[in-house]
Amino acid sequence: MNLSLILAAAGHGSEHFTTGTSFTFFVGCMAMMAASVFFFFEMWNVDKKWRTSLLVSGLITFIAFVHYYYMRGFYLETGTSPTFFRYVDWTLTVPLMCVEFYLITKKAGGTMGLMWKLIFASVVMLVTGYFGEAVYRDQAWLWGLFSGLAYFYIVYLVFSGEVKQLADSAGGAVAEANKWLGRFVLVGWAIYPLGYMVGTGEGQWYEFLNGAMDMDVVYNIGDAINKIGFGLVIYALAVKDSNS
Repeated sequence: MNLSLILAAAGHGSEHFTTGTSFTFFVGCMAMMAASVFFFFEMWNVDKKWRTSLLVSGLITFIAFVHYYYMRGFYLETGTSPTFFRYVDWTLTVPLMCVEFYLITKKAGGTMGLMWKLIFASVVMLVTGYFGEAVYRDQAWLWGLFSGLAYFYIVYLVFSGEVKQLADSAGGAVAEANKWLGRFVLVGWAIYPLGYMVGTGEGQWYEFLNGAMDMDVVYNIGDAINKIGFGLVIYALAVKDSNS
């Protein structure tokens, strides 16, 4: 029995199985799973005060692994973007990424209030992004603007606001880690607005980007880089501090 027949028997659309997009879903799924195993095992090899940070890193990639498993199946079945599953994943994982900033600055005076500021901004960013991408597509530019404002508020907190001030006062490894995490927020997270504009460009002022590339490929690559990279920065901080 050839591959097409096997896929047909399994209920999957074989025409979507061998595309570059399906490959990025597969790689994303495996990469998230491998990263989760790594973070969960390594959390026992660092100082106790960093174990919660590594646990959160593992949870981020594990949640992403579960969603990527379902997103890949959805894409193979329908050939369409799994927008709903993707935003459910982001609504769980992005606030957890914001929690990491609180955890690394806690010893320097980071407060629950700061953590909730970051979480609230991330939820606003995601909810308004979902409205623009899946609900009110004719007004995608407006919802994208709201989402972008929330995003830049997070960038401000990390690069020159409370997070940076706390990280600098902590000094050493924490300040360096915050610098790298900030780069992921500024550069890595910027991949998502690009994917948003590629997928919602029809009839908008940025229509020239509509269909310029595969939106799912942009999102899949961005997720792998940002979620795993975020965790690796936390891991490097934990190891450096534990060995000092």
